[in-house]
Amino acid sequence: MAKVMDRLLLFLYSLSIGIISILAILLLSGAIPYALSIEDERVVWFASLIIAGVLLLLSLRVFYISIRRNQSVQHSIDQRTEYGDIQISVDTIENLCLKASSRFRGMQDLKARVRVLESGLDITIRAVVDGESSIPALTSEVQKGVHNHVEEITGIPVSNVSVYIANVSQSPSFKSRVE
Repeated sequence: MAKVMDRLLLFLYSLSIGIISILAILLLSGAIPYALSIEDERVVWFASLIIAGVLLLLSLRVFYISIRRNQSVQHSIDQRTEYGDIQISVDTIENLCLKASSRFRGMQDLKARVRVLESGLDITIRAVVDGESSIPALTSEVQKGVHNHVEEITGIPVSNVSVYIANVSQSPSFKSRVE
């Protein structure tokens, strides 16, 4: 929503500056003659003051948008090899994490989140367990498996693998049907 509003403000700003520029060129070149009375001059002065204030606010907003840092997550991880550059997207690493953690029995509804830190990748796995096996043992195996799999496949060091167990899945209850 904010991007749409910023684009609309940028459009209005560009349109306003364009119209004001055209009017200034026409007035200064004498293409449009003007003669104002004292009362008309006050109205034009007041309207010009309001328009200038609005354009100043729009200018400040557009300036802020142009210099602010993007707070979003890095979309790829760049590596340099002797043959050239490699870019691995964060989505690829998240899918590798999901693939590695889905190999373990008892894990369901998996979700992965990857953050890129100076020390390496910080991976968080969210899962629902079946409740049939030990949660500490299962999560330890998942952490080790994801850590080794991601480092082996990507060559990027993994600093931390966290596993968040969101819930225990409910086993479906079947009622026998008697006729």
